[in-house]
Amino acid sequence: MLRDKSLIPLSRQHQHALALCVRIDRASPIDESKLSEWETEIAQQFAAEIKVHFAAEEAILFPAARGFAELNPLVENLIADHQWLRTCFAKAEARQMSSEEISAFARRLAEHIRKEERQLFERLQQLMKPEELGVLGEALDRALENAAQVCSLPNPTK
Repeated sequence: MLRDKSLIPLSRQHQHALALCVRIDRASPIDESKLSEWETEIAQQFAAEIKVHFAAEEAILFPAARGFAELNPLVENLIADHQWLRTCFAKAEARQMSSEEISAFARRLAEHIRKEERQLFERLQQLMKPEELGVLGEALDRALENAAQVCSLPNPTK
């Protein structure tokens, strides 16, 4: 299903995060000498974009999804993912992640994004009226204004 324009800003940010996940996967196992570089990048991406992204989802998207009882278990699962991922971002910022933890982080973040894209977004597009999606999109645009809109490009040194 084509992505509704109201959800495209979130999908664009998902692409940025997935790019990081792919790069981590390709670099795995992460050499101990590169841990700090990866932790720095993970923490920077959280501060620049993902922190605002999570807040927008939790304040706007998830409450809208809770209007449909069938989506409540999925929303609870996504919120639990956010909590786990925030712990990882904090560990990256504190430079306390192991190579295995960085790989597990990348896998879980990629799985989380797929759940949102393939399950939540698809179902919301089926359940919500176009006008409702439009209002949702306007609210998301306002909430995402403070995100840096970064794009993770491969770092040739890694």
